Amino acid sequence: MNKWDDFVRACSSCNKCGLHQNRKNVVIGRGISKPAPILFVGEGPGEQEDIQGQAFVGRAGKLLDLLLDAMEIKPEDYYITNVVKCRPPDNRIPTRDEVEACMPWLRYQFSAIKPSIVVCLGSTAAKALIDNDVKITKIRGNWIDKQGKILIMPTYHPAAVLRDSRKRADFYLDFKKIREKLLQMAPGKN
Repeated sequence: MNKWDDFVRACSSCNKCGLHQNRKNVVIGRGISKPAPILFVGEGPGEQEDIQGQAFVGRAGKLLDLLLDAMEIKPEDYYITNVVKCRPPDNRIPTRDEVEACMPWLRYQFSAIKPSIVVCLGSTAAKALIDNDVKITKIRGNWIDKQGKILIMPTYHPAAVLRDSRKRADFYLDFKKIREKLLQMAPGKN
């Protein structure tokens, strides 16, 4: 057993908020549980994620994967998770109390993954990690330096891009910035 396994077991038995009542699976994330330069943080699991127990495996995940592939950001360079680990009913936005209940799990993921770059996918992640009053349309695409340790890039959630094609160009540009920053931090990486 290792610490990550202990974390997964504890998270899987969590009942700190009402979201646990209807979950099929706790969705920890997707990727290898080791340090990686980028941590992507979304809102919460959708229906497919709840069924499969993996983050971003539905339509939004397919778009995210396409963009990561297009930007040549390799799977070993990132881990993907959500602010809340259980699916909110009817895919509603998680409440502040639900987000707060899950924050210790997300903090543990930060400590295990040790990212240099955090990408907030959508307003729920941005509100949880930057400021509760932020507007994603105002801050997306701008780097936010958290105490000189972590750079945060807020951008649209892939599901929002699927619903509104006018967001595609900005979403793409944000990922170009992420790739450029990754290359700056790790010269010699393609």
